[in-house]
Amino acid sequence: MRAAQKNIQEVVDSRPTRLRVLDAAIRLFVHKGYFNTPIQDIVQESGVSIGSIYHYFGDKEGIAKALYVTYIDRMSREMADINVRHTALRERSRAVIKLLFQLTEQEPEAIAFMLGAKLQEFLPDETPVCSAKPFELMRNMVKEGMASGEIRELSLMVAVSSLFGGALRMIHHRIEGRIKEPLYRHEKEVWECAWRAVAKS
Repeated sequence: MRAAQKNIQEVVDSRPTRLRVLDAAIRLFVHKGYFNTPIQDIVQESGVSIGSIYHYFGDKEGIAKALYVTYIDRMSREMADINVRHTALRERSRAVIKLLFQLTEQEPEAIAFMLGAKLQEFLPDETPVCSAKPFELMRNMVKEGMASGEIRELSLMVAVSSLFGGALRMIHHRIEGRIKEPLYRHEKEVWECAWRAVAKS
């Protein structure tokens, strides 16, 4: 048993320093809150020296910014890939909802940090998540779908909210513990309800 624990610890310790800090920080930020997490807790959780943390990130805000940039870039790449793989809004919107539900189940702390935390309180210079590139790509998908006649004419924000708002609300319920079962069980039903809200009759 002790040998197995030692092997697990060796794997954890072998990860790149930067990744160890980010993994530890996101756990602490989500479960304790950004302002309730002193840098010393990140040192203890990550097993990385405070000197190394300051070298890589500068300070706690630098860690939070690195997390924000990492997840925004990743989601942007995923959204761009959906745009390439699908040409119609019908398929794109379902793929987006599937992606968001998958990320919620696979990386709940990342989703809780990006969608649940009030990032503007401690990252005031960063673009709000709802205005960041992944959500801009989602809005552009809807705009193109409206221009092509695939969905009915609506205010853009009404159309975007109708198509993706229900899925985002389900994600909030899941990360807050009000939904116990995996979100993929609801994916088809959530998307069908969303699509009926915007589709031409």
